[in-house]
Amino acid sequence: MSKSNYIPADDRYSNSVGYNYCGKSGLKLPKISLGLWHNFGDVDDTDEALKMIQFAFDHGITHFDLANNYGTPAGSAETNFGKILKSNFSSYRDEMIISTKAGHEMWPGPYGDAGSRKYLIASLNQSLQRMQLDYVDIFYSHRYDSETPLEETMGALSDMVKQGKALYVGISKYPTDKAREAYRILRENGTPCLINQDRYNIFTRHIEQEVLPLAEENGVGFIAFSPLAQGMLSDKYLNGIPENSRAAHSYGFLQKSQLTPEVIEKISKLNEMAIQRGQTLAQMALAWCLHKQSVNSVIVGTSSVKQLQDNIDALKNLNFTDDELWKIGELGA
Repeated sequence: MSKSNYIPADDRYSNSVGYNYCGKSGLKLPKISLGLWHNFGDVDDTDEALKMIQFAFDHGITHFDLANNYGTPAGSAETNFGKILKSNFSSYRDEMIISTKAGHEMWPGPYGDAGSRKYLIASLNQSLQRMQLDYVDIFYSHRYDSETPLEETMGALSDMVKQGKALYVGISKYPTDKAREAYRILRENGTPCLINQDRYNIFTRHIEQEVLPLAEENGVGFIAFSPLAQGMLSDKYLNGIPENSRAAHSYGFLQKSQLTPEVIEKISKLNEMAIQRGQTLAQMALAWCLHKQSVNSVIVGTSSVKQLQDNIDALKNLNFTDDELWKIGELGA
């Protein structure tokens, strides 16, 4: 990674992406957050990673979302982010929201996965070491673990806050009934749940029925991941599957089989709507997520500064007519 003499832009807040309060807390999140799931590992372009983080910060994107297993190899996204922080942002730590998670398999054996107190606390300690930090702003239980009592998992989260290793805690991808219980336990522990993170996009809307209303009822914020449905909600697949796209690989969450003729037709119609709005399809998809008041922020994963700028430009038009919302709802069903 090249040495940088980076100095943040003076107008990064006056010309920022804008902020929403996270649930009923006093914490504001940028409308767009930068996710480091892809493109920040050891196999990726570290110079471009540095440029993206600098560009994000210059545009008021203060929230950087990680997890213990992000990057290839797992953990490398945190390590590389820590190097970038140390060499470029050591004076700006208090202007950042840094989140990480644990819940998926991270190391071999019985203690490197799931929701036990031992795994979660060990994982946070390792994450702090990789990022060279004293604390993270948000620590998530990355998934519900049916084999571990919820009191144990939530108790570990509460203790992280009380020990000063995390300022806030959250949950991700929890079933509704378990989320309700988690909110109660954390509240009784004196460390209320700040935020729920889940998949949400035009093609994935099941959380509208229970997850979003429950979060709002409990004063919990919500942040959406995969707002572009792993790239399906872009113009990338309108004319086939590009050679280096996610769908071209046999691994990963987006498979060729998902891009059926029916899905491609829906994407094409959505793209036509976006053009009429003066947006790219990706921009319209991000704007659509943010039009819902209970969505405080969306996490974007970008591979270049150009793509990040395109995502930020989604904020130029967040308004939808009733007719547009109805049509998008029909196409997303």
